[in-house]
Amino acid sequence: MMKKEKKIFAICDLEEAYVVHLADYLNQKPDMPFRVMAFTQLDSLIDYAKGNEIEILLISVEAMTDEVRSLNVHRTIILSDGETPNLEDEDLFIDKYQDSDTIARLVCGFSGQANERLKDSLGSCRLISVYSPIGRCGKTFFSLTLAQSIAQAEKTLYLNLESCSGLEGLLKASWREDLADLIHASRTEPENLHAMLEGIVKCFGNLDICPPPFFPEDLRETSAAEWMHFFAALVQEAGYQTIVLDVGDQIKDIPELLKFSSAVCFPILPDPVSRAKVSQFEKNLDALSMSEIRMKLIRLYLPSVTVHNLGASLLDDLMYGSMGQFVRQMLEESTALSRGTINESEKNKQYHK
Repeated sequence: MMKKEKKIFAICDLEEAYVVHLADYLNQKPDMPFRVMAFTQLDSLIDYAKGNEIEILLISVEAMTDEVRSLNVHRTIILSDGETPNLEDEDLFIDKYQDSDTIARLVCGFSGQANERLKDSLGSCRLISVYSPIGRCGKTFFSLTLAQSIAQAEKTLYLNLESCSGLEGLLKASWREDLADLIHASRTEPENLHAMLEGIVKCFGNLDICPPPFFPEDLRETSAAEWMHFFAALVQEAGYQTIVLDVGDQIKDIPELLKFSSAVCFPILPDPVSRAKVSQFEKNLDALSMSEIRMKLIRLYLPSVTVHNLGASLLDDLMYGSMGQFVRQMLEESTALSRGTINESEKNKQYHK
């Protein structure tokens, strides 16, 4: 089968070192859905555009002209030098001196192609994220119970993405290899990933649990795009239908990761400090132009849980106690968690204990 040719992402800037470095870096990114071309002369760009279709043009303020506006370009984004340039109403711009990864994320976000490509890589598998900016709100017990409940009907993996999960003590388990080893294998030894999955992932009843990484640095250095490639590899090798992510604050690109989730379970508390943290998180989403994530939030006031047992008995206690009852009721009522889409009545819905 002939490989589909990538669409063109052109960068035009009069600073040769800048544009060549940026284009080389972006072309080396494995998740870049475009072929990136560098132009340091406006005439060269215009000549190329006369005979070729350009999907995205990233161009400096100095090079932007009326002739450029008339070119066969689907989306033009202007590189500013830190100050807001004089733009027409329909113009988009980004700061030229951001790091290259941020520029790539913003540009691909404008196009929508990169995100759709990463989402499609999971096939029918769904990601359900559990995240809260609030500490000690019952997030991990809820995540484990949710994953167990879904695992009764479909193949489910629970991944704890916290820097200090305590999962080894809670489950009375010990392991020599963990999530970091699987991520490394997916990058460097993909042919061995299936065998490593069978050796590392532990089965508790119907639920698969992957040991969280021992060193939090392994979480901080993994981008949202890299997580998505990793999840896609897990789905391909093990056939997971749902992956439940217990997301901690140490994760890089948390909003990006939440954006790929079909639903975001969002435990909250009623006290003033907790409300202030939730408000700050929502303002951060708006500032990052990711307010659509707010529509995915399923706000949860969780029941309190008293731990009497550890190990497999803890999981049983969660399933058949107040948390299990809460989760089962939520699954019955929630369209988003029953493989539907979030309808208008469920946006920002709250579930109370």
